[in-house]
Amino acid sequence: MVKLKFRDIIIIVMAKVICITNQKGGVGKTTTSVNLAYFLAKDKKRVLLVDLDPQGNATSGLGVDKDGLEESMTEVMLGITEFAKVIQETNFKNFDLAPTTPQLANAEVEMAGMKQKFGMLKRGIESVKDNYDFVIIDSPPSLSLLTVNGMIAADYLILPVQTEFYALEGVAQLLESMTMVKKAMNPRLKLLGVLATMYDKRTSLSAEVLAEVKKYFKEKVFKATIPRNVRVAEAPSHGVPVGAYDKFSKGAKAYKDFAREVEERTGER
Repeated sequence: MVKLKFRDIIIIVMAKVICITNQKGGVGKTTTSVNLAYFLAKDKKRVLLVDLDPQGNATSGLGVDKDGLEESMTEVMLGITEFAKVIQETNFKNFDLAPTTPQLANAEVEMAGMKQKFGMLKRGIESVKDNYDFVIIDSPPSLSLLTVNGMIAADYLILPVQTEFYALEGVAQLLESMTMVKKAMNPRLKLLGVLATMYDKRTSLSAEVLAEVKKYFKEKVFKATIPRNVRVAEAPSHGVPVGAYDKFSKGAKAYKDFAREVEERTGER
């Protein structure tokens, strides 16, 4: 939350909560989550990245040792600990992380029997969102209870779609789930946009798939496209976003442009 004073008037601007989701794996979901958070933070926005994927790739991709965590999103989702207690600073200014471990997969099974199973993440984020301009949720590659929690907590969804065969596979089901969540539990939920990833301008296939994605989603497709880029692939192994690994790479420039579009679409620029 940001407080803007103008004489005796105080305007309160609440954090924007964005869930990045796709039930398909390997589409660049976690890479997009980490790099969007990084470039928003570079633009002086206070950002919290929530790792809600039991694989914990966003956590390890930021150089955090998952084995060394005493508490994580597992305990938050089970109601064992407060959300604020698991948040830690990253090595980057304005950029915090709520990390996770593989035990979150087991926690999801336990959550199935809880009365408040659908609102655990929302309650956690509500308790800390006043401290941030953006909260980014990296959700699992499935239409799971964790993913539904992400949708319920979010203001917006971003859908990464790889420009390869079967790019739109499962998208209709995902959008149907979004509509159901919007009607039943979160009327403010909107699709912020669709991000084309793994784009290879050297192949006609990428161009054809991108054209198909634009035909399907029209103006919802972001202008920025994320290219296939070795620097983007290498950065997580060094525990940093691509912008910190090689700020002059094509991947870094693409994610920087994407972050600016996100700011524009959410009214933060």
